[in-house]
Amino acid sequence: MNNTCFRHTDSEAYVSCGRCDRKICPDCMISAPVGFQCPECVAAANVALPKTQFGGSFNAVPKVTRAILVICVGVFASSLLVGSFTFTYGMIPAAIAQGEWWRLLTSTVLHGGILHLLFNMYALYWLGPQLERSLGNARFAALYVLSALGGSIASYWFSDLNTVSVGASGAIFGLITATIVIGREMRNDVSQLVVLLGINVVIGFLQVGIDWRAHFGGAAIGAAVAYLYTKGTRLNRDQIHRIGLSGISALLVVATLARNSQVSALLGI
Repeated sequence: MNNTCFRHTDSEAYVSCGRCDRKICPDCMISAPVGFQCPECVAAANVALPKTQFGGSFNAVPKVTRAILVICVGVFASSLLVGSFTFTYGMIPAAIAQGEWWRLLTSTVLHGGILHLLFNMYALYWLGPQLERSLGNARFAALYVLSALGGSIASYWFSDLNTVSVGASGAIFGLITATIVIGREMRNDVSQLVVLLGINVVIGFLQVGIDWRAHFGGAAIGAAVAYLYTKGTRLNRDQIHRIGLSGISALLVVATLARNSQVSALLGI
């Protein structure tokens, strides 16, 4: 039996389009009033896709998730060809305090090895598409970026000044806690995710070289953003979400500036 997607022949598919009955992979699954449909059938029927309760829309593909995957894999491949970017763009508190603030974000697309990359990208592929469809492209992008920054800023605050940290783990932990918060709001069983979160927290403490500070920072911001997304009605949620995201962003900026002053004093700069 052929279990591959008719659009992406290298992807496994166990769901069939509700209109044409062809096999479709997760990237091609578009929620319909009943079941899922493929992009071709949706386009042919000119169906107006329903909004989710969080203001998202059911897109043909999770564009933001795919872009993040491509960026992270592309950066890692480039590092194999031209050399590591870790010391140039990684999260180093002493460098950030001297004005290289972009490291807070660039460090989140770097990875220390193939296993590090594969773990984070698998988690993104597993969590990202459905979460992005629930929230919509813009809300999902805001969740991911703020979680990534939350992880970096937590690491900036609580790591030694010469620590070098890279990876998307902070953002991934943000996606995990966001999925838990939104899943509970939808009355879904999220017990497996809670267990997974707990296991990874323990591993972060026990294994040398893992930046558990970034995990906690990303998880906290991800939960906060997701909680914000559960608030509001269809009439006022966009305004509530914009104001809330602005507040969370401002909090992260203030935390960064405060740490800058502290580290600058320690370094005498």
